[in-house]
Amino acid sequence: MKSLKNHISLIIALFTVLFSVQIYVAVDRTIGAYENRLKNDYSIVVVSNKVLNPHDFKAMDSIIERSEPIATDQVLKRLQGEMTKKNLDLLKLTLPKFYRVYLSRFPTPEEIQKLQKKLEKNPGIERVEGYAQTHDTVYKLMLLFKDVVQIFSIAIAAVTSLLILKEMRLWQFQHADRMSIMALFGAPVWLRSAVLFRLAIVDAIIATVVLCLAFFMIDQYGWMDLLLRTVGISIQLFDFIHDGFRSLLIALGVSIILTLTIVIGSEEEE
Repeated sequence: MKSLKNHISLIIALFTVLFSVQIYVAVDRTIGAYENRLKNDYSIVVVSNKVLNPHDFKAMDSIIERSEPIATDQVLKRLQGEMTKKNLDLLKLTLPKFYRVYLSRFPTPEEIQKLQKKLEKNPGIERVEGYAQTHDTVYKLMLLFKDVVQIFSIAIAAVTSLLILKEMRLWQFQHADRMSIMALFGAPVWLRSAVLFRLAIVDAIIATVVLCLAFFMIDQYGWMDLLLRTVGISIQLFDFIHDGFRSLLIALGVSIILTLTIVIGSEEEE
């Protein structure tokens, strides 16, 4: 029963590490999807005194993906009853051209300022509106949320690693007699510690399976997916092939490295 308790403790500790890493990955994917959505919605308004085509805008900066003119027909229609046709035609000729410029990716505030300066240097462009203040607020909130999750995940991984070390030290004490007998017969360190590595590898595999089952249940109930859809985002929280394989590698790596730490430390004490 005591041995089972130690196994459960290690499995829970490894699961916590894997879960925190996967949460960070999911948050990173969510922010990436949200950035893509903002990229599609975000645009820069350019006021020009001459006609500009999409190639002209693309030549100004590689981040510009496409552009489209903003129609002024509705404004002119409202003035039809207030102005003569001659004045209306004259206004139509002198009215500046408005364009909506879309970018190939969601820019940083620095990139917006740089792009705005490039566009303003063009002699045909009179004004550029990048809505920098609104963009800065959204972008900084996204980065803050991502940094908080990253710090939280690192803290959990560090504390949990100490717990795993403690559990492996208990394993070493439990198998001390067997390891001492093998040492008397001249068994090398790696052979004496084989039982520790075997237990660590088995628990790492179990922790990975538990993680896959946890995200399978989350996916089945769909409450997380529904929450993301309310803000217009649809992502795969857990890829059972790619994420599952990465989680297994992390679990095995953490288990083996910490086991090596225990084995090397005990050998130095001898």
